[in-house]
Amino acid sequence: MQDPYQVLGVARTASIDEIKKAYRGLAKKLHPDLNPGDKAAEDKFKNVSVAYGLLSDPEKRKRFDAGEIDASGAEQPTRHFYRDFASAGQENPYTSDAGYADFADDDVFADILRRSREAYANQRGEDLLYGLSIRFVESVTGVSKRITLPDGSTLDVTIPPGMLDGQMLRLKGKGAPGRGSGGPGDALIKVEVLPDPRFRLDGANVMVELPVSLSEAVLGGEVRAPTPTGDVMLTIPKHSNSGTTLRLKGKGAPRREGGFGDELVKLKVVLPKAPDPELDAFVANWEKGKAHNPREGESS
Repeated sequence: MQDPYQVLGVARTASIDEIKKAYRGLAKKLHPDLNPGDKAAEDKFKNVSVAYGLLSDPEKRKRFDAGEIDASGAEQPTRHFYRDFASAGQENPYTSDAGYADFADDDVFADILRRSREAYANQRGEDLLYGLSIRFVESVTGVSKRITLPDGSTLDVTIPPGMLDGQMLRLKGKGAPGRGSGGPGDALIKVEVLPDPRFRLDGANVMVELPVSLSEAVLGGEVRAPTPTGDVMLTIPKHSNSGTTLRLKGKGAPRREGGFGDELVKLKVVLPKAPDPELDAFVANWEKGKAHNPREGESS
């Protein structure tokens, strides 16, 4: 602990008025309510308060000057100002106006501290962050979910259609309670959209790769295709190739400007897994098929 005279920047012969003036000047610069989040200023203010508590008491000052107690001796100062001192079992001086006694003749500074005390006593509750995982189709169509909080209570969350991975929902007043007249904070829900092997999102359009058989690709027909809102029947045109993309109007995700995107279905021709001698024989004897060069026209 530093010498209290050095902490306050006064001579050992300083009068009580000089000590008080020095203390008030330092307090105006270092008070935690005027330097929120500044740990260095907070520590200095504590030292200044301790030094002033010793030197402003004639008996303690006399004993210190006589070497009977030191600056950090067992006898602690009786005057406290910062709310963290309450954690040591001291009464929080912010609960009354007594903590401002030394600034009674400085109305501006006293008013600043008083308003700071009132703001602390009526502080808004903290925002609380939660995570919520939803399926891809739920992100497109919207869904209602119930999440269980750490204290065992539950919170109902409505996911609007078109929610994207990593987006945040804010539920007003569902956070931590505030102090005094300060209202509760908000609940922040960070949404994770789980991947779906069937779908991929491109803007408001939903992309799907759909396997079709050789017969379906050559002869055409109707097949069942998945969409976020359920399966639909899709017409495959005759002579469709792998890579042919068909459009399902309005089967995509919601657009910001209103309406819905489309689902784009990319066909993928898939041969039978097991060898088929009949198919092998047909292809072997298919002369036009042998004459067809699908790479014709491609640059080398």
